[in-house]
Amino acid sequence: MSRRSSLKDIVVLVSGSGRSVENLAEHIARGSLDARIALVIADRPNIGALARCERLGLPAELLEPRALGGMGPFADAVFARAEDLGAELVVLAGFLRLLAIPPAWRGRVVNIHPALLPDFGGKGMYGEHVHRAVLASGRRETGCTVHLVDDAYDRGEIVLQRRVPVLASDDAESLAARVFEAEKLALPEALAILLAREPRGA
Repeated sequence: MSRRSSLKDIVVLVSGSGRSVENLAEHIARGSLDARIALVIADRPNIGALARCERLGLPAELLEPRALGGMGPFADAVFARAEDLGAELVVLAGFLRLLAIPPAWRGRVVNIHPALLPDFGGKGMYGEHVHRAVLASGRRETGCTVHLVDDAYDRGEIVLQRRVPVLASDDAESLAARVFEAEKLALPEALAILLAREPRGA
């Protein structure tokens, strides 16, 4: 069996620039993550992630919840595509909506959050909002969390965390940059852990 045929497929959901998708593609190309990006799904048009996928040669498509009739039909479409592709995991990489998880997919949907959960999580806590909240709290440490997704924002079982210092000179932009460097290591590391589990039906 070739290495390519033994790789496990993942579907990645995005709402923004697609930096995390590119990071995963780089890890896969280096052989540090035994996976294949079967599809990238964007939930809004004209975002950087779609252009980035085109540049990287990654399969991508746009599914707009409003055009499909809401988040319920959107979730149905996402998981139908994942099933059709035989994907092992669905990865939320900068995806900003609450996604309903079907029973068959519980434990196989993964999110990365730019803080050390359970702190600084929940609805509205994404991107720069998180880093501003960390700075306002006076904390001297932050980081990122990779977790399984359940029916609430940022609440599912934690797979792993990486920690970074908060410096006295930090603003939200500099802190975000440092946390993203940790995310670039944490997400592929967590996916490797999850993909190493017994396959479905084993």
